[in-house]
Amino acid sequence: MKNLFDLKHFKGDLLGGITAGIVALPLALAFGVSSGLGPSAGLYGAIFVGFFAALFGGTNTQISGPTAPMTAVSMVIIAGIVGMNEGNIKEALPAILTVFLLAGVFQIILGFLKIGTYIKYIPTPVVSGFMSAIGIIILVTQILPSIGYYADEDTKLIDNFKPQAEEVILEKILKKEAAEGILVTEHLETTIAIVDTLSNDAIMLEAKTLANKEASGVLGTIRVLPRALKAINWLELCLALGTILIIYGFKKITTAIPSTLVALIIMSGVAIGMNLTYIKIDTIPSGLPTFNGAMFYSMNLGSITPYILSALTLAFLGAIDSLLTSVVADNMTKTKHKPNRDLIGQGIGNSIGAVFGGLPGAGATIRTVVNIKAGGKTRISGMIAGLFLFAILLTIAPFASKIPAAVLAGILITVGIGVMDYKGLKAIPKMPRTEVLIMLTVLLVASFYDLITAVGIGLVLASLIFMKKMGDLTVQGSWVKSAADADSHDSTVKLPSNLEAEVFVKRMNGPLFFGSTSDIQELTKTIPSTATTLVIQMSNVSYMDQSGVYAMEEIISELETKDIKILIVGIPDQSRKMLKKVGLIPKSIPHSLIFDSMDECMKWVIENVEDEV
Repeated sequence: MKNLFDLKHFKGDLLGGITAGIVALPLALAFGVSSGLGPSAGLYGAIFVGFFAALFGGTNTQISGPTAPMTAVSMVIIAGIVGMNEGNIKEALPAILTVFLLAGVFQIILGFLKIGTYIKYIPTPVVSGFMSAIGIIILVTQILPSIGYYADEDTKLIDNFKPQAEEVILEKILKKEAAEGILVTEHLETTIAIVDTLSNDAIMLEAKTLANKEASGVLGTIRVLPRALKAINWLELCLALGTILIIYGFKKITTAIPSTLVALIIMSGVAIGMNLTYIKIDTIPSGLPTFNGAMFYSMNLGSITPYILSALTLAFLGAIDSLLTSVVADNMTKTKHKPNRDLIGQGIGNSIGAVFGGLPGAGATIRTVVNIKAGGKTRISGMIAGLFLFAILLTIAPFASKIPAAVLAGILITVGIGVMDYKGLKAIPKMPRTEVLIMLTVLLVASFYDLITAVGIGLVLASLIFMKKMGDLTVQGSWVKSAADADSHDSTVKLPSNLEAEVFVKRMNGPLFFGSTSDIQELTKTIPSTATTLVIQMSNVSYMDQSGVYAMEEIISELETKDIKILIVGIPDQSRKMLKKVGLIPKSIPHSLIFDSMDECMKWVIENVEDEV
């Protein structure tokens, strides 16, 4: 907390914080609506994550809050949990907030484990494909609200799901009775009576849940789009298009005032002032956010376990999102962020935000850039941004509740367009095919199937391709040649020609790991039968793993059976330690046969190796 209350930059921090807060307001409301928890969740997330991530974080000028990637993943998690709770958001809320809380706790743990240092190693194609997929998801899923279509209000679509709704309800009843031990022959009449008395309201509620599920995500939007286009609400479409035009058009006039806020005020003012009949966002509660204690009352190991993977995904995504923003901030301010402390700060912010019903967040690049350009220099600017949004919540909540849903959909469409990685997409023709494969795989799987699976597949693909390339490079730079060959070593000591059939040099080039061991072992088979001595040149072996050790063990064992003496030159400390651990040094290769240079080795060869051919 060094220099936390250093107020010499307070004027810049105040202006930067307020400006960032103004930019954050419409985005927070839009992300909240998009997530399914309502605008208040987005606003609460921006307040609590923004304030506490700044207070405890490791990037002085970073502004945190709900972001497009975090909201996209949260949206999937929320939809899944709500679906498991028969579409009842109130019943699902404790489980949803538990996932958010766990994500924050995991981020704190990642920070203490110093994982933040390693997140920079995530391949660019994976990040690029993921960010473009986030843009596609947000862009496509906002088409329906921008034209005023909501699946749970489409009576014909709901009617189509009524038979399936009855089946789902019956299945739940049967499962419940089976669990209670009353599903036996003598109670079948009771079961039938229950089914017969199913209320139309219960069937309608389940049918609406199924209809919403049918229209969710990118594929869901594509499925119901033909129906939606036949029932366009032209007023909603005009509000969304007007918002988009203002956002892009106002930027050409000035960037001093956030164009999203201008669009929000103008389009909402028009809709409210002209008393138009439009679809409003959910009501934002006035007053202080409430503490959600129910999540702790219902928390147990059994209820938490199914959500651990989802929470970990949020934690890692938030870490990546935040640290990428930190790098941008470093470049602008010529400072150096503390990645692990950043994770702890983000984790604390997300944990506290969760217990007050806020969406999880991360470092937000645009808001951070705005803060820096407006004069923000210390963590006080991020705290001011959070306090500014809190003041907004207490003062204009009734007005904010009248904002048209289509306006926020328009804002999110521009966010979706902006978040895509155009630099990566434009580079596709120039990129190696393997990297294009990784990026497009992540993009397609994330857009049309699952974000979590996409990242996992991308990382596995990138790792396999990297290992294959490293293995190929190792083999390409390795060979076996006669020591009499001038190109076989860099020694100034010339080997007598009568020993050219007895002494050979095996050069290893690059890491000796599980991706290269089999080819290195095959290379050993090329040693002629006349050889009596093999010099293994290891100065370029940058790393050796356990597989490499086993490969060396097999190579040495095979050579020993052929009575070939082994000499080692230039073995790095890491490889030497690995071979010592398994006893290859000094059991199979004594210290006297390990040399620092080829000159020393060649001198030993001349003195000790005899011509046997």
